[in-house]
Amino acid sequence: MKKELTQQAIALLQQLIATQSFSTEEEHTAALLEGWFNSHNIPFERENNNIWAYNQYFDEAKPTILLNSHHDTVKPNSNYTRDPFNAVIEKGKLYGLGSNDAGGCLVALMATFRYFYAQENLKYNFVIVTSAEEENSGDWGLNSVVKHLKNVEFAIVGEPTLMQLAVAEKGLLVLDVSVKGTASHAAHPNDDNSIYNAVETIQWFKNYAFEKVSEVLGPVKMTVTQVNAGNQHNVVPGNCDLVVDIRVNDHYQNIEVLEVVKAAMPDHVTVTPRSLHLCSSSIPKEHGIVQSGIQLGRSTYGSPTLSDQARLSCPSLKLGPGDSTRSHSADEYIYVQEIEEGIDLYIQILEGIV
Repeated sequence: MKKELTQQAIALLQQLIATQSFSTEEEHTAALLEGWFNSHNIPFERENNNIWAYNQYFDEAKPTILLNSHHDTVKPNSNYTRDPFNAVIEKGKLYGLGSNDAGGCLVALMATFRYFYAQENLKYNFVIVTSAEEENSGDWGLNSVVKHLKNVEFAIVGEPTLMQLAVAEKGLLVLDVSVKGTASHAAHPNDDNSIYNAVETIQWFKNYAFEKVSEVLGPVKMTVTQVNAGNQHNVVPGNCDLVVDIRVNDHYQNIEVLEVVKAAMPDHVTVTPRSLHLCSSSIPKEHGIVQSGIQLGRSTYGSPTLSDQARLSCPSLKLGPGDSTRSHSADEYIYVQEIEEGIDLYIQILEGIV
């Protein structure tokens, strides 16, 4: 059965690659996924471009394992040398936009769900969610579906991890920081230049170290990524605007980090968060699903990249075929063998607990 599942998964991935599915524009890949569920006589529900389904013998008295990955993609970057929508296999590599992030994970999880779908007397239920708007952290992705799901105890989120166990993931807090000064003609004295004032603020973000360092995720990391001020050479601007990217470890909530930043800023600096909901996530190493993976030779680590784990309140494990360093790259690809091994490992890891 696993061989058949793998062949069908690869064929589905080729269809998905060939179908444009930029974030918020996933209606055509959603239609493909509906077709997959229909072809296997699996009832499903759909809201916007998110589709979810439960195993055949769903039991309200049992906890549920959520299997999730996304079918939206970023737009291809300008360095592509191939047609990003041409799903061609060459020398064991399946090329195409979204092949690695996260099409390979998605079709491998769908194959895994089908493997368990009709099994009876499982300890857990299964629900699979093929979600939209992951790449832009949109309002109509996984976060809009979670409220509909029944009794979820933990989740496996399909992202490329080389099938290693990402037991924690840093959260994301993006701040718009405005440093005020006094606008004036550049020819006249001015001790309140907003750009010069911003230097001190930038230095603070560079040098400040949060006290709590995570064993898995390391320290909170703050990076000034954008600076914008002025529009002509002879005018001192009244404001210098910064964008700060903060990767939050599992010892802090985003609101805690925001409060520390605001408390450190002088009166001429205002700090506005873009959102507070993309928090860090983790699952204990002692959890059964993690231990099942470890027994199969998988290693644990903390992931610096963001995924739909940030949308979940339950414990979650990030795990999938492919390599995160290929995500969003030109001429993106995944090895066909990675998909085959991913399906096999997903099944073995889950068989260790169900």
